[in-house]
Amino acid sequence: MIDHELQELRRAKWRIKGEPILTLDDAREFIESVGFCLLYPVRPPVLVPTFIGACTGSEENLPTWRHAFADPRAKDATDLMVRALRQRFVYEANPFGETSFLVAASVFPYFYGLVGDRNPRQAPKTGPRSEYSLLAAHVFQAIQKEGPITKGKLREVLGGDLSEAALDRALGELWAKLRITRVDYNPEEGAFWDVLFRWSPEPVREGMNISLAEALTALISKYLDCIVAAEQGEVEEFFGNFVSRSRTREAIHALLATREVQYVHVGGRTMLQITPPKAPLAPREPRAPRPVRAGQPIARRRVSPARTAAKPTPGPEEK
Repeated sequence: MIDHELQELRRAKWRIKGEPILTLDDAREFIESVGFCLLYPVRPPVLVPTFIGACTGSEENLPTWRHAFADPRAKDATDLMVRALRQRFVYEANPFGETSFLVAASVFPYFYGLVGDRNPRQAPKTGPRSEYSLLAAHVFQAIQKEGPITKGKLREVLGGDLSEAALDRALGELWAKLRITRVDYNPEEGAFWDVLFRWSPEPVREGMNISLAEALTALISKYLDCIVAAEQGEVEEFFGNFVSRSRTREAIHALLATREVQYVHVGGRTMLQITPPKAPLAPREPRAPRPVRAGQPIARRRVSPARTAAKPTPGPEEK
């Protein structure tokens, strides 16, 4: 494989060769094919497809999150994403901060097993070593009681002189561990938040029972399938947004040891790729009998000399 072939395979899989997704069924097929994608591209770029790129069928001049409000293509992509969220065949996370990370329903339990909270129904614990602030705990309890709920309603429920920036930080803390998720949106009220365990209990339960090692190896396999082939450093860099590079390296070695992943040379670079399935062996056709020509003697069975020598000589009375 050469670099150009790799890029063309990616472009076809990422739907940026002039074949945009137009319907909800198209969106479902795309997200299940790639496993996960960003809503908008980010800077510096991340090696993963974008939902807006698939919606426009191109990667040219795609807006980032900061410039999406001025691009009419962004509205169409957002509308389709919201419909997908309502149908629960796409889930949304925020590991990249400025734009949504969309995960296919079939992949989401593994993603939850990697980054999700193991006690999703309990109120977050706060303290010096906790990942949650006191405000985040209050926000979680309010969403658990009142949700689905908008930020405006949350501020009313929580009361006090709560700034929007502080509320956004608290929501981000909870969203990062998949305690909550956005479940709907309308232009008048904005996004609606709900407790993820209530919104989709089955995928959360399944994810809680998946070990970190199992989740990571499954996601690495899906990532390599999504991007066709990648250098090990690129895989480690991508999953560095979720876990340490050393954990990713261990998972890659495990996949190589079980031959689920193999090395492949692409344009002089050594890359990782999903090991293709072995082709089934074709059944051997029976050999046709050789024709006998006229006058050709028929071959007789040869008898071993040892067996001939072992046969007793008949006596006089037996002749």
